[in-house]
Amino acid sequence: MARHSTLGVLGAGEVGRAIAAQAVRHGHEVVIGNRRGPGTLRGLVGELGATARAGTAEQAAEADIVFLAVPFFAVPDLTDLTAWAGEIVVDTTNQFAAADPWRGRYDVGDLTGSEWVARRLPGARIVKALNTLFAPFIAADPRHTEGRQVAFYAGDDADAKTVVAGLLEAFGFAALDLGGLREGGRLMQLDGPLSAKHLLLQDVG
Repeated sequence: MARHSTLGVLGAGEVGRAIAAQAVRHGHEVVIGNRRGPGTLRGLVGELGATARAGTAEQAAEADIVFLAVPFFAVPDLTDLTAWAGEIVVDTTNQFAAADPWRGRYDVGDLTGSEWVARRLPGARIVKALNTLFAPFIAADPRHTEGRQVAFYAGDDADAKTVVAGLLEAFGFAALDLGGLREGGRLMQLDGPLSAKHLLLQDVG
């Protein structure tokens, strides 16, 4: 994972801002976009730093790695945003049916949330990550005296998982592989046993 790879962040809410802040801190160029357009993001990119810039949603979707930080129910609006085939997409969403306040569970049948997302972004290499952490834990330094903040991840594309795991580790997280989108996704998604679990891993040696 190149240190200065361009990262796209779709969504400028708490999670999108936290991811962008972490990426800028580690030397990445970040394109952050939302449905309202770059003009609404000037203040945010000014706070983030010189390597962040506001873009359209389409520009954010064309980055080397794209972080999906929009509300879950807004994912279908992204289907035609770009040609998703081959793109590495980090799915940070949770299956809330409504926002302000976040409530209810969006019905995706027997699918996991990320399997449902993958069907709406055809060909994208989806890696589920960072959805179990509250935004302040994503933005903060993951390295603590007691250990490193755990960042779970799951996916069906081994190469994409390796790239995302390397990025998480470079940020300072202890990246833990939970397998595929089916089994790992169920552990991580809303109401799963690892949802909102903020764990530390103590490095040995």
